[in-house]
Amino acid sequence: FLLKIIFTPELEKAGLLNKTKIAEGGRKLRKNWSPSWVVLVGNSLVFFKDPKSQTPSNWKPGNSRPESSVDLRGAQLHWANELSSKKNVFKLRTVTGNEFLLQSETDSLIKEWYDTIQNVIDRLDRENPLDNVLLYSLRRAGSVEMLDHSGDEDERRKSLPRSTSNLENTERKRVKTRLKKLILKRPPLQALQEKGLIKDQVFGCRLEMLCEREKNTVPRFVRLCTEAVERRGLDTDGIYRVSGNLAVIQKLRFLVNHEEKLNLDDSEWEDIHVITGALKLFFRELPEPLVPYGFFTDIVETVKMTDHMDKVDRLKCLVLSMPPPNHDTLQFMCRHLKRVLQQSDSNRMTTQNIGIVFGPTLMRPEKDNGNMAVNMVYQNQAVELILTEFDYIFGTRGPS
Repeated sequence: FLLKIIFTPELEKAGLLNKTKIAEGGRKLRKNWSPSWVVLVGNSLVFFKDPKSQTPSNWKPGNSRPESSVDLRGAQLHWANELSSKKNVFKLRTVTGNEFLLQSETDSLIKEWYDTIQNVIDRLDRENPLDNVLLYSLRRAGSVEMLDHSGDEDERRKSLPRSTSNLENTERKRVKTRLKKLILKRPPLQALQEKGLIKDQVFGCRLEMLCEREKNTVPRFVRLCTEAVERRGLDTDGIYRVSGNLAVIQKLRFLVNHEEKLNLDDSEWEDIHVITGALKLFFRELPEPLVPYGFFTDIVETVKMTDHMDKVDRLKCLVLSMPPPNHDTLQFMCRHLKRVLQQSDSNRMTTQNIGIVFGPTLMRPEKDNGNMAVNMVYQNQAVELILTEFDYIFGTRGPS
């Protein structure tokens, strides 16, 4: 059946489609078609299990729990009628190697969905491209080999005798078990650091430990990066949104972790997008994000509040109650981002653009409940609100 769609500001499209997941992280899955209430919102395509519980007019982020969600940044879309006996089928593939088939019996409806999703993917590539560093991490997480050659193994396996395939599976399981035991026996990084066997690093270090070591509440690397941006990058088009060269970012990361001296004015770091990429990577690699896990749910609930002053008051209280390194570094970063915003005529970075870039960079939930798309909307809005109400929220405490 067809449903009349009523759009909300965040909502691109919503409706009923048939869906099946055919790969996860590059591994093939058996088809299992089921009807799904599909919502296209922000960067994401969100799937709800029970379409009867949704109506287009009352759908809002947070009304119900999604079954799963897909980040469309870097995704690929293809017509795929050859993969199913059903008609009107297209395939969506994410950067992490997850693949979905979506289908409708109505020709015009499925074409409209295909065109709308493709337009969003194209727009995200232009306006908010997936950071090269994040793309690298996602591909590593999904295994580059499985992502790029996931079909080859299946073809090879078809040509092998069953006995050979069984032997291969047995050997694989044995190796997997041994690796698991080896990993479990390894001493944790913290224990090795405490014994002095591993040098304390900057990337991946807990914020409070790094600040204690440096005798400051804002990490030195954060200060150096923002100072470099303010000296020579504030008017750069797409600052913080445009990706830097991944290899150079990794080289900078290595240098920061292993050497004391760092001069970001060196010609090696001439591309300002390398410095902003490394700064974003630093925040993403914090074991606990800049906004601590315990604050995430309260901040999301605060952003949902309707009364603006109540919302800002509550956000101010939450920010003030953060540990000093988290509070002061957040204040330092937001003050810097306010300076970026002052040059928005040149750099084209609006409050919304900065929210999209830094929402998931500065805060994330401890456990992914399948609400990634919904959370992303509120993460972005939280950063936007802190920037808009900066003077009030940080009015009583913190470094100048």
